[in-house]
Amino acid sequence: MEPGLSLGLCASSTAAPLSDTSVPWRFRHLKEEEEEENNGETINFMDQRVKRKIEGHQQPCFPSKRVAMDSSVGWWNKPLGVADPEIFEIMEKEKRRQFRGIELIASENFVCRAVMEALGSHLSNKYSEGMPGAKYYTGNQYIDEIELLCCQRALLAFDLHPNNWGVNVQPYSCTSANFAVYTGILHPGDRIMGMDSASGGHLSHGYYTQGGKKVSAASIFFETLPYKVNPQSGYIDYDKLEEKAMDFRPKILICGGSSYPREWDYARFRQVADKCGAVLMCDMAHISGLVAAKLEFDEITFANGSSTGNYMIVFIDHTELTPSMFDVEVVSPFDYCDIVTSTTHKSLRGPRGGIIFYRRGPKPRRQGFVLNHGDDSNYDFEEKINFALYPSLQGGPHNNHIAALAIALKQVATPEYKVYMQQVKRNAQALASALLRRNFRLVTGGTDNHLLLWDLTALGLIDRNYEKVCEACHITLNKCAIYGSISTGGVRIGTPAMTSRGCLEEDFETIADFLLRAAHITSMVQREHGKSCKDFLKGLENNKDISELRNRVETFSSQFAMPGFD
Repeated sequence: MEPGLSLGLCASSTAAPLSDTSVPWRFRHLKEEEEEENNGETINFMDQRVKRKIEGHQQPCFPSKRVAMDSSVGWWNKPLGVADPEIFEIMEKEKRRQFRGIELIASENFVCRAVMEALGSHLSNKYSEGMPGAKYYTGNQYIDEIELLCCQRALLAFDLHPNNWGVNVQPYSCTSANFAVYTGILHPGDRIMGMDSASGGHLSHGYYTQGGKKVSAASIFFETLPYKVNPQSGYIDYDKLEEKAMDFRPKILICGGSSYPREWDYARFRQVADKCGAVLMCDMAHISGLVAAKLEFDEITFANGSSTGNYMIVFIDHTELTPSMFDVEVVSPFDYCDIVTSTTHKSLRGPRGGIIFYRRGPKPRRQGFVLNHGDDSNYDFEEKINFALYPSLQGGPHNNHIAALAIALKQVATPEYKVYMQQVKRNAQALASALLRRNFRLVTGGTDNHLLLWDLTALGLIDRNYEKVCEACHITLNKCAIYGSISTGGVRIGTPAMTSRGCLEEDFETIADFLLRAAHITSMVQREHGKSCKDFLKGLENNKDISELRNRVETFSSQFAMPGFD
């Protein structure tokens, strides 16, 4: 990497002259005391008594190492527990909650210590609006180095060539990233087509209520129309999707969602997008870790020189790797899509934020289709998307987040991370099998990725009530809509977080038992106290069954290490 620009500025041991007006007015309260020698007067500057000459431009008599302006308060170098005991104690409670609980929210994970250190670093001090090499403020040479390195690692993590793909790591979230894409390549009122929220889509792809109220900003500023899953199978109905797209003619067609447990047919999406002249965008927020972990057999040389059989290779940490561990995790959206967005904090195990990948360079020829984005030969997403992020939508990027993301992406490129993502899938499949053996209904009958959707309607359970019981027992998951349901539905369960703590298939068998017990408790409380939220919550007070399950959950969870805590 080329070294950053140095402006040749350096600190001097001799303080610069200080004029009467260089100190803010609120700090220029002069003490009316007796004059001392040399016609000087004593002033009180943030409780620091210093002497100043009245006439002439003399050097101020500050100490050679100045004391911070609010040093009298004593905050500068105090640890959090001393500076703010109240916040510290609440944070410690949250730390204990995470350690003692079972985290099954599919969009959550645990970050490593290095990521935490970067997030709480001095990088928070710097303002750096703009792209690397073109910042609004000076003093960003090292910030630029960090951002460029982060971009390089992002492309490397997903095996993308910089001639064909560009990346922006500045979005504050994936929702921000998505809206930046819309802002950059659409005009207000242009059309977007994404998955219906009840089918597993995300609000940022467009959402309005049955009464017509526009909830998502995508629907407020653009015209949106959703496609849906087949109500019987739970799979995307690609034939109806194509029919809708040909009638609606969206400028952007979105694949990807927040609670769809099956693989996406990117090739079919590409075909539909080309037919209707749409930009094909993928929001891979939930599956980005699986996409990054893609590894073909022929990239591994096993002990017998082949990619088959039961032979093992061992890395330095003694992790035993078999050929079955290196299946392709998911089909890559980069093979088919024009733009790909993602969060950075889910399966990627990075800081909370977003990222945008966009095609660059020459377009491939697709005979028989008319593309309506860019000129005839080259993609033009880069400048439009970068400008949409700054200055159109965001101010200065969060430099601590970008550094933390670079750290996470370095880990993503390692063999150990690929093993982790394989275990995430195995754990999801183990949990799905355990629930199916207990005759519970899963949407689509299983999972291809890291999450599964448990339909609670057949059990007569209200999803919010089950969620509350689990929370009382220190199990966190989230209720979610199930296609065909209006208010009640099911819960979404994910395996990335507990896999990060070291859980294996047999551990998720135990977790399935906990989930079953929570379902029984929910059923009993609903039967005895009613299903309404107010009545149900009263039934949870001093409930012995909940106390017993909570103790079992805490005993189970406390045996696993917590990344960044130990």
